[in-house]
Amino acid sequence: MTAQGRRGRRLAAIAVTVPVAAVVAAAAILRRLINGYRDPWKQRVSEAGFVLKRTLIGELDLSYAEGPDNGPPLVLLHAQHMDWFSYSRVLPRLSQRFHVFDIDYPGHGGTVVPPDYPMTASRIGADLAAFIENVIGEPVFVTGNSSGGLLTVWLAANRPQLVTAIVLEDPPLFSSEYPRIKTTIADRSFATCAQAVSDGLTAADDFLLYWIDSNKKFFTNNIAPGAARLLGAAVKAYRRAHPGEPVEVGLLPNDTVRLLLRGMDRFDPRFGAAFHDGTWNQHFDHADALTRIGCPALLLQADFTMLPDGTLNGAMSRDDADRALSLLPLHSYSKIDATHVIHLAEPQRFTDILEGFFL
Repeated sequence: MTAQGRRGRRLAAIAVTVPVAAVVAAAAILRRLINGYRDPWKQRVSEAGFVLKRTLIGELDLSYAEGPDNGPPLVLLHAQHMDWFSYSRVLPRLSQRFHVFDIDYPGHGGTVVPPDYPMTASRIGADLAAFIENVIGEPVFVTGNSSGGLLTVWLAANRPQLVTAIVLEDPPLFSSEYPRIKTTIADRSFATCAQAVSDGLTAADDFLLYWIDSNKKFFTNNIAPGAARLLGAAVKAYRRAHPGEPVEVGLLPNDTVRLLLRGMDRFDPRFGAAFHDGTWNQHFDHADALTRIGCPALLLQADFTMLPDGTLNGAMSRDDADRALSLLPLHSYSKIDATHVIHLAEPQRFTDILEGFFL
């Protein structure tokens, strides 16, 4: 073989080896990013003095995070599909002036319920009231986001002696009542929950991967085309590296989507299915409940839009907010330029609002 031929073979070998090496290196980096990721707010929350605890409330094994006793008790109720850690970005500061109780309510996080536990506002609200009575032992401030906001309404209306004041963080008032729920973008996820229940999935099954596969369009719109397939692979890889821990996908730049996946990892689809078929609001009329709230109430409304087909893309329309304010006896209102989970989108402003309203 000529010298020129030998040089050609070496160049060809290099041309093949370099891309392969690059792919191998990229794969190794990707594995480290997935398997080695740890949300930095875990340490900050721990350093602020929060401890994960459990307590039995009747047949309910309730999981919650409790902060140091630095002020009046404050109960936090996360959004549907999330868990207590969605408040991680505001917990350190809130713990400086409140005694925070950040609860995984039934259907979410580490809280365990019997298979036949009724996913209704009335049952969950009654169990939360029992927690306040038996564990906290004094009236509390309460703030809740989304369905957590609805539970806040239930508590203030039905257990007024336990609630000092409330902040409602973009709750789906009226829009989540049946049949209007069918005209909201949120019902697309609830329909997936209902289908999962119909398919026989329970809280013990892999609803997260089921949900990712069923909502490819959501991830295409919010992350990138093909994101659902990559997310599914990332979830499986993280679980192999961290068995038994809530899923954390550090590749996602969006805190809300990342913590949504964490929440979905331990979500009972019966909760969402109850919104889809209307049973969650059984014996819980939003308008009636609002008129019975005697404590000071602040309603926060996040951004919303109406899609061309009339679908509500958000928790409330302005008409919904105006109606709620007309029914609340002691009310304040603030429109926040933020996405639905305000405490993640605008954590500094959220904590300012809570301190200003409650203290």
